[in-house]
Amino acid sequence: MTVAAPRRPLVTSTEVLVAALVVCAVAGTWMRDGVAGNDRLATAGTVFSGVFLQAVPFLVLGVVISGLIAAYVSTERLARWLPRRAPAAVLAAGVAGAALPGCECGSVPVARRLYGEGSVGAAALTFMLSAPAINPVVLVATAVAFPGQPQMVLARCVASLATAVVMGALWSKWGRPGWVSRSLPRTHDDGDSRWTVFTEAARHDFLQAGAYLVIGAAAAATLRVVVPPWVFEHVAGHLLLGVVTMALLAFVLALCSEADAFVAASLTMLPLIPRLVFLVVGPAVDVKLVAMQAGLFGRGFAARFAPLTMVVATVSATVVGLVLL
Repeated sequence: MTVAAPRRPLVTSTEVLVAALVVCAVAGTWMRDGVAGNDRLATAGTVFSGVFLQAVPFLVLGVVISGLIAAYVSTERLARWLPRRAPAAVLAAGVAGAALPGCECGSVPVARRLYGEGSVGAAALTFMLSAPAINPVVLVATAVAFPGQPQMVLARCVASLATAVVMGALWSKWGRPGWVSRSLPRTHDDGDSRWTVFTEAARHDFLQAGAYLVIGAAAAATLRVVVPPWVFEHVAGHLLLGVVTMALLAFVLALCSEADAFVAASLTMLPLIPRLVFLVVGPAVDVKLVAMQAGLFGRGFAARFAPLTMVVATVSATVVGLVLL
């Protein structure tokens, strides 16, 4: 008796994407005229396109490097490289994050594997916070988003590294292994080729980060045309209100660290310090990272680690901003 192979679905995401592209191509002239005839839509479209097109090259570069790391850099090897002593391991992990580009979504499972395989837990968590915030791709993207303002790049690097090191030090002193209640997540099959690992990691990071980039660009465009100017003027005139507002916005939007600088740069109605808070808080803690931490480390860990990270990142960015900006 022959068992029939399962039939392929008639409609997949690829067919939907192709159909959407065809519709946009056919209706392109009508859509362009409709946008051009409305000042608010034209402004929103300009902001969205500017943010998205500027960020895409850095997003692609970041996911390619992330895929190469997944394929060629063993997490076991990274764990062996860490010093045994907690203070040295925390500092080494924070600095090492600068050399390993990748999205914050990828740093959480890597940190969990490092933690689960006997590496110093504080170092693993320090790496989780520093890698997506101070790597070369993110810093170059920040420099492009803020041309002629190198102090913004320096401030982001210093504040993000300070956040990671402080959180690692706090965990090494007061953290409890019992708070990590989830078992080690399963990695890819050992039989997979490096090409398969690379393509799967790059595809996952690009699709996930690209989706958040679209959301972020749309949010920036919406803020520009929907929120009345007096609201931004009120926020800009009160440093504490601006800092708290941008920290909460970074937590809710959950942007990719390789693209958030372009969203922050588009909010020209706000001063630099609140925008720096946005750039430091986002890669450290947001809604998607809290969910990932709860799933990989446990709810008890996320309930303690995420709120404290939010406070430390906000304070670090504000202090560094007051000194450097």
